Amino acid sequence: MPNVFVTGASGTIGHGIALEYARRGYDVAVHYNRTAEPAVKLAEEIRAMGRKAVLIKGDISSVEEIGRMFREFEEQLGEVDVMVCNAGVTVIFPLLEANEKLFDRVVDTDFKGTFFCTSFAAKNMIAHKVKGTVIVISSNHDKGCWMNFAAYASVKAGLDKFVMNAAMELAPHGIRVVGIAPGYTATEEANRTHVAFGIEDTSYYDGVTSCIPLKRFGTATEVGKLAYFLSSEDAGYITGTTVTCDGGALLPALTGKWKLMKGADPLDPTLDEWPDKLNDPNARRKKKQQI
Repeated sequence: MPNVFVTGASGTIGHGIALEYARRGYDVAVHYNRTAEPAVKLAEEIRAMGRKAVLIKGDISSVEEIGRMFREFEEQLGEVDVMVCNAGVTVIFPLLEANEKLFDRVVDTDFKGTFFCTSFAAKNMIAHKVKGTVIVISSNHDKGCWMNFAAYASVKAGLDKFVMNAAMELAPHGIRVVGIAPGYTATEEANRTHVAFGIEDTSYYDGVTSCIPLKRFGTATEVGKLAYFLSSEDAGYITGTTVTCDGGALLPALTGKWKLMKGADPLDPTLDEWPDKLNDPNARRKKKQQI
């Protein structure tokens, strides 16, 4: 049976990706860092589907830890057929209030972790003569600009370039590298209840989705299906590119476009508040732990 290694599998997107691969017949390595309970529950779901699930704990900001994680993977599952680099942290801070600790937390986890997980996975694939796929989960911040995301967004843009270079270097080994840049992604329930990310006030969901052309959040299941497709034979000629999956959220990026989507005069100054409100870190959870 094929194997997939999903980092950050206990989070919303990672959970959706891991379940989709299990549905498709894969055995799954469920990675987590700090919070074990969601990972344990996910592993139980996968086993209930008749697939094998192994739990692998580790801090992907440490190359030493990544090496240990891949040794554990090989001992328990063997070869990596698909590597999904999903783990990351969202840290929001203004450029003028940045410090080295905040900066390093984003770069070490989101970029260095992805870089070396890809490297270790590729070495495993080459050793086992597997023509596998690496999926890099980025964000639509790679191209969009929002306040207080200078470090986070720069890292996501860097991941797009990494996908291109890694794909070029690994192509001679038959290994493909593809990125996915999701936008707002939650659960199916969030789209039913208009409550997402722990924010009970439905005006947050309604305000955000009013500026998304498809008028809803994406779901983890949709990201999982896209990841599976990109790693399948049907996408066998796709490599070195990143697919945006954000419901068109980047399309109305200019302030005038935001206003026009509300059906108002684009010169009306009272409608400037929504982009600011959405960018206000106090309106969102300030801290997301590494998963």
